[in-house]
Order: sequence, then C-alpha cells, then structure tokens
Amino acid sequence: MRDARHTFIDWTKMTVVLSCVNLKGGVGKTAIAVNFSAYCGSIGLRTLLVDLDPQANATFSCITPEKWSEHGKKKGTVADLLGVKNSVHAEGNTAKAKDIILKGVLGGVDLVPSDLSLFTIDLDIGARTARERLLKKGLKDVMDDYDIIVCDCPPNLTLPTQNALAISTHYVVPVSPDFLSSLGIALLITRVKKFGEDMEVEIKNAGIVLSRVGRPSNFREQTIADLKKKFPKTMLKSAITERSVVTESTAKNKSVFQMNDAEAKREFTNFSIELLGKLGLKK
Repeated sequence: MRDARHTFIDWTKMTVVLSCVNLKGGVGKTAIAVNFSAYCGSIGLRTLLVDLDPQANATFSCITPEKWSEHGKKKGTVADLLGVKNSVHAEGNTAKAKDIILKGVLGGVDLVPSDLSLFTIDLDIGARTARERLLKKGLKDVMDDYDIIVCDCPPNLTLPTQNALAISTHYVVPVSPDFLSSLGIALLITRVKKFGEDMEVEIKNAGIVLSRVGRPSNFREQTIADLKKKFPKTMLKSAITERSVVTESTAKNKSVFQMNDAEAKREFTNFSIELLGKLGLKK
C-alpha cells in the first residue's frame, strides 16, 4: 500500500465528500465506508469519516463503546453538529467540529462519532429552518483541513442522509447480490438526483459496488447479471467478498489492512483505487 502514494499524488483543491448510501441495511455499507477511509488515510489523504447512522457501526469499527461514551460526554458527537444535543463545555462554549473530531483512528483517519439520538432526529429538528444544511454549517470550519470526507449514512433518506448528501460531491451505492438489496437502487438514484436539484447542488454517482458477494442468496447470479445490464456505466469492476475478517477487524477496532488476510486487503485496495479514480483523486 505504501507504493500507492506515488500513484495518487495530484489531489484536487476542493474537498471531495463521498456519501455511502443504500435504502436497505446489511449490504456492507459501513465496511466499505470504514475501510475505504482507512485506505485513503494510508496513502496520505487527509481523511475524515463522519458516522451518521444511529446504530454507530462505523464508530464502533474505530473505537470501543467505552471510548465513544466518554468522548460523547466530554466533547460531543455528530448530534451536536446537527443541533440535536448542543453539548456545552465547562467553559461555556458549545461543542464545535474541531472539538468533536477524534484524531487518528484506524492508523490515520479522523472520526466524527455517531449518536443514538439520531434515531429520533426527524422529530427533534423536523421544524428547523435549513435543516438539511446543518451538517454543512457544522463542518464549515474544518472542511479545508481534509482532502476527502466519507459519510456513512443510515439505510434511508431521512435527515441524517439528507445532511450528508447536501455537502456531498459524490455518492456510492454498496449493494449485496440479493433481490431485496438491489430492488431500490433505481429509486435511490432518482431520489438523490431530485434532492440535488432541490438543494441546487450536483451530486455525482461514483458507482454501484457489489458487496458481501458469496453470502447465501437466492438467484444471486441472476441478480448480478441484472444489475450489470441495468447499470452498465455505474457498476464498478471491483467487488467485495463476504469475509469473516471484516467482522474480526471491526471487533478489534482495526481496518482490514491491519489484519492478516491478503485477499481481503487486495479486494479493498482494488476497490479503493477504482473509486478514487471515479472521485477524480487520481494522477
């Protein structure tokens, strides 16, 4: 992976923001967000991972629940950036992004941890003005500190996902090769396009990636063939196989690149290189 530094050296001047989205859970979305972030950090990109899923799986892939709880109480979480909790420090200052960000997880990635309060965020801030732009406002002072920001979104299009898309330059759609997982992709793409038009922002589709390939699934090969036929220009060539090492790395707060599985490293490396090219972060 060190050699990759010589390939990806001409970073864009504008911060690239990538949202990982799907309308269905269990498709490997968090594993892709976490390990892609880890790869970016390992090749010298200043990388921020933002966990917008109230299940906090990306957060717990990086830090222990104990550290998350302690950090949330002392510094705050993404909920503060979205105006849900508004934690106040001892000196009386409201928590800011620079305070909330956990530095250097996964060997070089910064993290904005999630919060359980996101489960009810649509009820809490549903009446707020410009509620879809709260994350953009919360991160504006640190945007220039990063080359790439990766947002792990919940499996829906509620306010956390909308806030991620409102600051995104691109989005990627992880999909496992089963019928239910792939069913809503066309709807998702249509809704993201419409959201971008409403928000007057351009959000480019960086691709659809097959994830958790190999898991038990009826009509798997037919589903894969149908996806490639229906989305020939957006299907990425790289695919991620279902592997136990992904779960093991999460339990150890490590990326797959820090584990002893050459095939997993190869797959995530190939995917990351291909996706970086789609994002314009390639020499």
